Amino acid sequence: MATYKEIKGVTVETRDQDPSLFVGTWASTASLNTARRIYDNGAGTSTNALVFTGYTTTYVGNTESWNGSAWSEVNDLNTARYLSAGFGATYTAALVAGGSTSTTVTNTEIWDGTNWTEVNDMNTARQVGGGAGTSTAGLWIGGEPKPAHAQVESWNGTSWTEVNDLNNGRYFNAATGTSTAAMTAGGGDPAGSPSSYYNFVEQWNGSSWTETTEFNTARDGLAEAGTSTANIIFGGRTPPATEVALTENWDGTAWTEVNDLGTARRALPGIGTSTAAISAGGQIPANTAISEEWSFPSSPILTEGSIFLSGGTTLKGFGKAAGIPTATWASGGSLNQPGRGPVCATAGVSVSSGQIAGGTPDIANTEQYNGTSWTEVNDLNEGRSAVAGTGKLTSALAAGGDSPPGTNVTSTEIWDGSNWTETGDINTARRNSAASGDSNTSSLYFGGYTTTYVANTESWDGTSWTEVSDLNSARGYIGGSGSQTSAIAISGEPSPRNYVETWDGSSWTEVSEINTARAQGGSSSFGSKSFALYFGGEPPASTANTEFWNGSSWTEVNDLSTGRSNLDGSGSAASALAVSGGPPTPQTVLTEEFDAPATLSTVTVS
Repeated sequence: MATYKEIKGVTVETRDQDPSLFVGTWASTASLNTARRIYDNGAGTSTNALVFTGYTTTYVGNTESWNGSAWSEVNDLNTARYLSAGFGATYTAALVAGGSTSTTVTNTEIWDGTNWTEVNDMNTARQVGGGAGTSTAGLWIGGEPKPAHAQVESWNGTSWTEVNDLNNGRYFNAATGTSTAAMTAGGGDPAGSPSSYYNFVEQWNGSSWTETTEFNTARDGLAEAGTSTANIIFGGRTPPATEVALTENWDGTAWTEVNDLGTARRALPGIGTSTAAISAGGQIPANTAISEEWSFPSSPILTEGSIFLSGGTTLKGFGKAAGIPTATWASGGSLNQPGRGPVCATAGVSVSSGQIAGGTPDIANTEQYNGTSWTEVNDLNEGRSAVAGTGKLTSALAAGGDSPPGTNVTSTEIWDGSNWTETGDINTARRNSAASGDSNTSSLYFGGYTTTYVANTESWDGTSWTEVSDLNSARGYIGGSGSQTSAIAISGEPSPRNYVETWDGSSWTEVSEINTARAQGGSSSFGSKSFALYFGGEPPASTANTEFWNGSSWTEVNDLSTGRSNLDGSGSAASALAVSGGPPTPQTVLTEEFDAPATLSTVTVS
């Protein structure tokens, strides 16, 4: 028998202790002596920190020092203020500049571990910006008064110099890093509406700002701790004016949602690193003295796709495909073309990668989804509805359908990432079929309606269609998922079925029925005969039911937000899109996202 290493090229590790989830933990600790809104005014580390300035019922210059277990009041600022920006690498050497004393100021003060001393002022009076760096080399970033500033000033230990602006002016933004490698995240525009809260992120290389990956939840009044390549953002305010506890981790490439603060708040400082940080004070909306410490586990971290032998006895794997998905459906971006259903050609592998083509009334429009919004791309050559599709954004297929309504077609088109090209026709003209496959060269097309419901199955090799073994039960408006050699056919009509069949590359086998009989639902398209999601459908009324298939049985999971039928689906059972549909008409432009977190699960070997 071959070993796992011989098959996969890697060895399965044996671990006495299972790795930890990449989520981190906030823990309550000793409170500040003075409850206040502080915002971005902190210096030092998670065990030796300094916070300063703020607002109670008036502007204050309070300074407090943290020794790892308690906060102590130390000497105040010379100028009491709020909404300034502060920074410093240690609790004995910090700087604060700008802010408001009822008017916006340029005042700058430096801390030597005992006292604050006034030094040279900023060039431009402003408030609610971000600060990054040390007491001898730092940056003051963004801010106001209105409109939101893109201005940046650099501090060299003696004086301020204006340097290159941000790409996007903003205020109440967070910042972290050094004078030569900084990051600013979030913020908003005081001249705009609440919807102008940002998730924009920019990085500084010592001479210019570059826009980088946006974080997940737009907000202002947030805090940031760490470096420009490894940090966390937390807290803040989302529209219309709601304090949040959300925490996200930046690894230099992507943002990951991790464990929330214990108390939702804004106007709080960020001090420390991405693995060990502290924050105190803020607004919830009342002023608070709450203090929380952030830590990541020191043990190895679970990563997507990892597999190991736990305790030398149990094989475990970590991924989105492990266990029953626990996700809820969330609203996504709306389609540009209204009335897409019923049954469009869909493709894609996840919530951030979807495609839809065709629809009623015999349209050719094609749109692609990037995880946030739909963009129109090149159209099908033949407009049609009731068409089946499969594949991914760079390699998809659309087959069959009707055009005009009631006239079945055999047309097949393949998508190369830019354009649709007409290719070999299916053998039997039909509509309301299902398809499975991972590219435009390898697909399966099954079921549907001619003048009656059919069980026909055809296999595509990139050039032509070949008739293969039929379904056991003829039906249309059917759900389909998987590949050319490992597929699943779900429910359908006439009269809503709960039938389920799986395909092994040569024949269909009846397996466990779905819990709720229905037709005209949507399904994940990417996966195999042992990993699928089916959602929505009818009759008698449009339903929101969602069910997960693990290869042997169906489990009801969280419902769609909006019950509907004649909808389309793409992605996998752990990361799917539900698109369009209606109750039953008119068809909507609605998109919902189902994105399950990775889980640790025992691997069954057979």
